[in-house]
Amino acid sequence: MTDEFSPVFVISVAAELADMHPQTLRQYDRLGLVRPQRQRGKHRRYSQRDVQALREIQRLSKDGVSLEGIKRIIELENQVAALRSRVTELSSELEQTRLATRGHPDLSRVFAAGAAGDVVTLARGQRPRARSQALVIWQPSRKNGR
Repeated sequence: MTDEFSPVFVISVAAELADMHPQTLRQYDRLGLVRPQRQRGKHRRYSQRDVQALREIQRLSKDGVSLEGIKRIIELENQVAALRSRVTELSSELEQTRLATRGHPDLSRVFAAGAAGDVVTLARGQRPRARSQALVIWQPSRKNGR
């Protein structure tokens, strides 16, 4: 069984599934709108995910969006997906930290602004060594009595 990212379709099959001409798929590849995987001999192989992307490009094009606009939309959607993934990862890490430090006041974290404007972790009671006198104490918000 293959997943939706497996490159299984040759260009003629992908074009038929997306209801497009193969030359259109080649143009979209050149423009970077779709990036099929390459097999030996540089033959393009499209995944089910690529075919879905081609259908979405076709829909946006029919709605009057230029190819350059479509490319920008795809880039922004990819950025949003990456940021959502990072937020999920950081939220999980934060929750693990909350659970690990619960009931241990000596393990709470203190942060300060570093000389380059970065955030540095300090031990409890330690002062920042940088010229900045700013000190920020971070404590996770307490939700539902936690």
